[in-house]
Amino acid sequence: MRIFVTGASGYIGTAVVRELIDAGHQVVGLTRSESGAHLLESLGAEVARGVVEDLEFLRQKAAASDGVIHLAFNHDFSNFAASLSEDLRAIEALGGGLAGSGKPLVITAHANGKASEDAALSFIEQGVRASIVSLAPSVHGEGDKGFVPQFIRIAWERGASAYVGDGTNRWPAIHRLDAAVLFRLAVESAPAGSRLDGVGDEGIPFKDIAGVIGRHLDVPVVSIPHEEAQAVFGFLGMVASLDLARSSEGTKELLGWKPLQQGLLADLEQGHYFLK
Repeated sequence: MRIFVTGASGYIGTAVVRELIDAGHQVVGLTRSESGAHLLESLGAEVARGVVEDLEFLRQKAAASDGVIHLAFNHDFSNFAASLSEDLRAIEALGGGLAGSGKPLVITAHANGKASEDAALSFIEQGVRASIVSLAPSVHGEGDKGFVPQFIRIAWERGASAYVGDGTNRWPAIHRLDAAVLFRLAVESAPAGSRLDGVGDEGIPFKDIAGVIGRHLDVPVVSIPHEEAQAVFGFLGMVASLDLARSSEGTKELLGWKPLQQGLLADLEQGHYFLK
């Protein structure tokens, strides 16, 4: 298959590109930067220099492909509504390019992104094999810039690694290489309308994550009350308090997907998260 991948030079995107190429697919990777283009070329991908805001460009690239994996997303939490709107427009353009073809469109779920999900699924009626991948909040591995590095930074700055309440609220996680396999399987064979759970660790007690962070930073591990979570974690206070345990059993059964990489705690123990 000739697969168009948005966000191809990103943290998850590069893993997806490698996985697709290793499986024998051709990849056309969208990137806006020269450095991203060089990276994609080094991986063996064809480069599409452009931006997700160029909707006609997206339509053309989607139409010229055998399928699309949409990973690009602007994680600007200061204006998240604008990021969601941009994502919606991109999905509408990509789906429009695939309309009537029977080809796959795989998108990534985001918080409060129901409009984007609905837009993708609406193209099923136009002959698009649309599916949605919902990744765990922690997609871990070398190069991670997500929630866990933020918790590490906060623990270092405050001199203590905190958890909320008794710390039994659970966090799911997935290794980026396992996520890459899931995206490949989705574009190859996920039935139209599939909602796929990208989860390796189904629920790690947050206290255990804080404990590993505290030990590696050599700072105390402390409990804080719920009312202090925002003061300690900032905008991450709410997510640090949530119990988010999820199961991927349905996805494993549907696609034959099996996470093979190490879990989040073992990945943290490797030490690369704590290199300065």
